[in-house]
Amino acid sequence: MDSDDFEQSLLPKLSDSDKKNSLLRRKSNRHGSFSHSVENNNQPQNYDVVSHQRIAVSQVSFRKVFVLLATYLGGGTFCFFLVRDQITGKKTNGVVDSIYFCVVTMTTVGYGDLVPDSMVAKLLACVYVFTGMTLGGMILSKAADYIVEKQEILLVKAMCMRKKISSSEILQESEANKLKYKFIMTGILLWALIVVGILFLTVVENLEFTDAFYCVCSTITTLGYGDQSFSTTAGRVFAVIWIMSGTICLAQFFLYLAELYTERRQESLVNWVLSRSLTYSDLEEADLDHDKVVSAAEFVIYKLKEMGKINQEDVSPILDTFKKLDIDQSGCLTEADIVVIS
Repeated sequence: MDSDDFEQSLLPKLSDSDKKNSLLRRKSNRHGSFSHSVENNNQPQNYDVVSHQRIAVSQVSFRKVFVLLATYLGGGTFCFFLVRDQITGKKTNGVVDSIYFCVVTMTTVGYGDLVPDSMVAKLLACVYVFTGMTLGGMILSKAADYIVEKQEILLVKAMCMRKKISSSEILQESEANKLKYKFIMTGILLWALIVVGILFLTVVENLEFTDAFYCVCSTITTLGYGDQSFSTTAGRVFAVIWIMSGTICLAQFFLYLAELYTERRQESLVNWVLSRSLTYSDLEEADLDHDKVVSAAEFVIYKLKEMGKINQEDVSPILDTFKKLDIDQSGCLTEADIVVIS
């Protein structure tokens, strides 16, 4: 911000006529406060409508993701089925092996039980793994986030069963602590996937419990040593869905964990900023126009800067925009300014 900007007050002093007009505006706002509060009382109903609209939009996006994933796996299955003779390893069924190889490649698990053994197959695998990482990182994560949000409402309802809470209040509680409930829900889903994977490997693949647990961990972390993998037709059919679900769920779990940690740190910083005592140096720094008085606007800007919400570079263009809109240079925007602009 330029030095001239600092010299001008964010809230300039008003003349007597301006004070009268301001007082009239305040009175009219007070008379309109009751109707505004009535509108706020209807907010839960509007909130329900907005929430249903968001869910509908998410469902459309989820369908697009599903179609894109089906197209991706279908194309990959067709290509690898054509070069199945150029892939070596433990084989069961041509189509099942092709889908299984697509999923193992896309999720970067790479057991090594099926390996491309020709130049064409290797190049095809290289192309497929890069496109698969893009698909998994940018698209499948959104689908996983949508599924978690759907289950998140059920989690909040279950936690509030003993309390008489309306559906709108449940949605508001979910929105207020969205990240926390997403983290909890993802942890529950991840634990369920681990248990299901261990049970399947011990029952269908006939692995010992330790080996099954080892295989599950190496799979969902995409470590994929390859000494333990799915070797039966039924196991590979199960792996097509389970591997994608497990790897994406684990990635989302750590993503929510990192976001939750960052959010908690930001909340603690905000609480510290709001609770700490002010000093003379704080007042001097908050006094942008150097008139030895800190207005409400100056105090808000100073606190937002201290919280890391904004910086000086954010304030300058906003003030420049305000000056352009303030045609009569009165220090406030009125209907006359808007009429002149339009």
